[in-house]
Amino acid sequence: MSNHLIECVPNISEGRDQDIIEKIVGSAKGIEGAYVLGAESDPDYNRTVITIAGEPEAVLIATSKLILKSIELIDMRKHKGSHPRMGAVDVCPFVPLSNNSTDECIRCAKKLPSLIPNIPYYYYGDVASNPSRNKLSILRRGQYEGLESRLTGGDWEDDSTRLPDGWGGEWDLKSEKFGAMSIGVRNVLVAYNVNVDEIDAKASKIAGSIVRSSGRLIKNSIGNKQRIKGMLDEVQAMGLTLPSHNISQVSMNLQNVNKTPMHHAFEAVKSIVGDHGTSTLGSELVGLIPLSAIVESGKWYHSNPEHASEMELVDSAITGLGLDYLSPFNKNKNIIEWAIRNEVEQNE
Repeated sequence: MSNHLIECVPNISEGRDQDIIEKIVGSAKGIEGAYVLGAESDPDYNRTVITIAGEPEAVLIATSKLILKSIELIDMRKHKGSHPRMGAVDVCPFVPLSNNSTDECIRCAKKLPSLIPNIPYYYYGDVASNPSRNKLSILRRGQYEGLESRLTGGDWEDDSTRLPDGWGGEWDLKSEKFGAMSIGVRNVLVAYNVNVDEIDAKASKIAGSIVRSSGRLIKNSIGNKQRIKGMLDEVQAMGLTLPSHNISQVSMNLQNVNKTPMHHAFEAVKSIVGDHGTSTLGSELVGLIPLSAIVESGKWYHSNPEHASEMELVDSAITGLGLDYLSPFNKNKNIIEWAIRNEVEQNE
């Protein structure tokens, strides 16, 4: 393996049709030096989060093949789901896994459009073309349903974020079928959902608005507005229903687990929904997490962390956070370092 290790985490807008999901995920396999470490599907979100890791050029090629297969098999004109999205491959971030691989991620992000057909794409994160495009949530406003109007001169609040960084310049059948994609470079992001024992997401939406970094927009009786900062640092959050399990979730992106570890997010949500008459039912990790992050949470839940082994701390985190409430938590697939190690060993 190279000293430069990266991952790419494309999110596709299909979480229900297993045949389509398997074909898209399968298209990224078989590339020497790149390993598909996970594919997490959610039928309510109608979305699958795929993790590809390995050597930069191999990850780039595998990602391009996955996008090509998604163009072929996903039609956004038919897509329905509860997660924000604006394209068949909604977001495609490259993530450095070693200290010396950020430049490689930037190179891959800039090269990716040349390997795929001319579809609308926006750059965000460390490759954003201007500061107003840095945040994915801003670029995704209006979602897929608002994209045609946005790209054909309709109402849009900020022209600096209106048009893609690249596309054919015309809203045609190909654009209508695919939508648009956001390509980024970012640090490791942990997609983390806390399960809440309610069906209507009432307490979950309250908790999401309190914990997320952007906080709440407050209005008074004469129309003045101000935004009040949220509880947690570098966290995106929203409350959603999860009908397939008769529960709700506070769905979060922990953008910096060094500042806001999983157990901080979990305990904050637990406290808030408890104040509103309900309780948490464990939590869910979507995709993969660095070993250091899960060990840090394990220290919070272990009675004697200073003398605990790494494995014991991992087990404490799984139990304390309830990570296996909805489905079994596989340590050798969900922890980045262990997943890469296992894939390399199996392919030697």
